[in-house]
Amino acid sequence: MNIIKDIEKLLNDGAIKAGFDEKFSVSFSDKREICDFQCNGAFALAKKYGKNPFDIASEIVGSIEQNEDFIFSVARPAFINIKLTDTLLSKWGNFVLHDERGGLEKNEKKARVLLDYGGANVAKALHIGHLRPAIIGESLKRLYKLLGDEVISDVHLGDWGLQMGLTELQLFEEGKLGFFFGESKEKYDITIDDLNEAYPTANKRKVSEEDFKKKAEEWTLKIQKKQEPYYSVYKIIRELSVKEIAKNYSKLGAEFDLWKGESDASDFTKEAVEIIKNKGLARESEGALVVDVAEEGENIPTEDGKFINPMPPCLIQKSNGADLYATTDIATILMRNKEYKLDRIEYVTDGRQKMHFTQVFRVCKKSGISPEGQELVHIVNGTMNGNDGKPFKTRSGDTVKLEDIIALLTSKANEKLEANGAKADADMALSIGVAAMKFGDLSNTVSKDYVFDIDKFMAFEGKTGPYIQYSVVRINSILSKLEGVEDGEINVTSPEEREILLASLRLNSAYYICYREKSLNNLCSSLYDFASAFSTFYNNHNVVGEKDKEKQKSYVALLKLIRKKMLQALDVLAISVPKKM
Repeated sequence: MNIIKDIEKLLNDGAIKAGFDEKFSVSFSDKREICDFQCNGAFALAKKYGKNPFDIASEIVGSIEQNEDFIFSVARPAFINIKLTDTLLSKWGNFVLHDERGGLEKNEKKARVLLDYGGANVAKALHIGHLRPAIIGESLKRLYKLLGDEVISDVHLGDWGLQMGLTELQLFEEGKLGFFFGESKEKYDITIDDLNEAYPTANKRKVSEEDFKKKAEEWTLKIQKKQEPYYSVYKIIRELSVKEIAKNYSKLGAEFDLWKGESDASDFTKEAVEIIKNKGLARESEGALVVDVAEEGENIPTEDGKFINPMPPCLIQKSNGADLYATTDIATILMRNKEYKLDRIEYVTDGRQKMHFTQVFRVCKKSGISPEGQELVHIVNGTMNGNDGKPFKTRSGDTVKLEDIIALLTSKANEKLEANGAKADADMALSIGVAAMKFGDLSNTVSKDYVFDIDKFMAFEGKTGPYIQYSVVRINSILSKLEGVEDGEINVTSPEEREILLASLRLNSAYYICYREKSLNNLCSSLYDFASAFSTFYNNHNVVGEKDKEKQKSYVALLKLIRKKMLQALDVLAISVPKKM
């Protein structure tokens, strides 16, 4: 059952009958007190047919056969207004309630998509910069799957770069790797705390100690060449780090099909470079290999007749033969295309990597590593800022660790629950805290920066995650009191019921908008409107105390529909619902 398609078919059939061979589309009306849908297609036909647009609209509406589902009318200057009858909305409600997919249709064309949205770095603690890609990527994955795509999610760990050499070297100089290098008979068990201390220390030394930096680069090259014992130590660090990363991602509801990293692509770097060289795309520059990726129009002439190239060449191989960030990403695309037949590869990262991915994508397209017809997409997320409008930091100015953000959210949720007289437990507080952050994040356009206002996000009223969660908890409470009441047929008899079902139509439409825009903000807005429609219904109708048993059965069915649609949307947003609040 597709109400929008049904309306458009009636319009198009009416237009043909009236002598206008055109295709029309409809949109939800901004003036809900007048109509539910609107079509402004008559305006575009005025010049073509030499008629007044109001007359065209009137002729089309006059050619549509009257039925019990839709009421068509014309409003000046030439809008075609469509109102849905209560009969149709009742049909829609019963269909959605019993339909496995809640009235959602899959996309006409199924795509095979690999979604890369992790980006965590081995040996480094997850921080606030990893938050948005994980939240956005997980929701996009679930959205794509819901609408019929086959999706593979990959955390794509940063596990092959300089941080590995820096961390190992620091641990070695601290005397913790002596066993592996034959300098000690006792094996020191490396811990996650060791890693959390070693990398920051080594990273600071890299800036101030040139010899240490050079030695770390040599150490990294030995790891990349899988020399022993460097590579064995690397594997220990990777395994330890991945366990910690997985634990923190799981608290966000982020789940990955693949836990691959740059190291997995290392076996494909040589092949990727050879493909690029064989295509005649690589050239030598100061001992390194580069690929010119600037496109026509990107060369800016200067007054002296020379050119400034705003898109620099893509560096694919260092003079010492070491892998580079771009090399591993190109090799990763090669690896993925060998292992999977993909229509799209999408990456979710912040804007600082925009040039990097532009370069990588162009190299892959020029070389054929990415086949014709395959989409390579970089979804740029904005930053999470503090109240000062700057990227969220600790008071000392350090980057906030992800585990500290989660702890803060859990603590705030506990405070809120206790203030409301609820007895909180750790799982409930975590669920509410994470929901507050996720809904606050996803309510914004993906590319937009936003202020992390924890008190605003944690409110149990207004456009927040906890408000949506509480709506479901309230429905569960009502239904538990009516456990013995059988479902009836949804029968619209009030404005509140009508608004709920119209809101469910807008909610379903939001999924397709979010799919096109690769942003979940429309779904969040529509879900809030849907929850608000339920709240109005709840305040105006005493479901538990309803004396008319048939009407009560209809209410029960309506509540189950509302819960079904809310849980479907919350699942896409990767938000869980606690048993009570």
